[in-house]
Amino acid sequence: MKEQSKNDEKALAIGISGGSGSGKTTIIKELREQFTTDQVCLLSLDDYYVTRDEQLTDENGIKNFDLPRSINAGELLRDILKLKAGETVTRKEYTFNNETKTPKILTFTPAPIIIVEGIFIYHYTEVRDVLDLKVFIDADHDIKLNRRIKRDSVERNYPESDVRYRFKHHVTPSYEQFVAPYKSICDIVIDNNVDYQKGLNELSTFIKSHLEA
Repeated sequence: MKEQSKNDEKALAIGISGGSGSGKTTIIKELREQFTTDQVCLLSLDDYYVTRDEQLTDENGIKNFDLPRSINAGELLRDILKLKAGETVTRKEYTFNNETKTPKILTFTPAPIIIVEGIFIYHYTEVRDVLDLKVFIDADHDIKLNRRIKRDSVERNYPESDVRYRFKHHVTPSYEQFVAPYKSICDIVIDNNVDYQKGLNELSTFIKSHLEA
């Protein structure tokens, strides 16, 4: 059942990608503060990982979550299309390796702007094709590594040695093959080595213009 038919023709999907640790979550947080849920709906690739036992294991027995096949891209595409059609989406939160965190049931309601955030969103052709604006968050290797250590140690309960191993053997090769090549096709590239504010302002202005149209 459609819940937002009056806005169907206005629904616009924006992709936000970039390497792990580039600052996507920080920028998404700022957008949450600038816009209401009636204006912007946010979808994260983090909620579309396949189950842990389905993840590939490398030659050292370490699960590799940093491959496009780690994500259920079909379900992501389905939910984007549902939201664009004015339908509400519910999904169970993915908690990775954090046994101390109880997963929540997430509810995504239709809005004139749908933001889809995640590292591989441009690699999936069908997902890429339904995104009306493509944004890429850029940052240097060492900066991304430090952010990843902070995030995974605190939020996902991984020891630092494990984070460094994954970044070297999984994250970096995957970024170079499946993420970085799409930077050139993006409409907005935000440099987040020091200050992302200029790029964020450009994106915010675009969203406000669409909402006011």
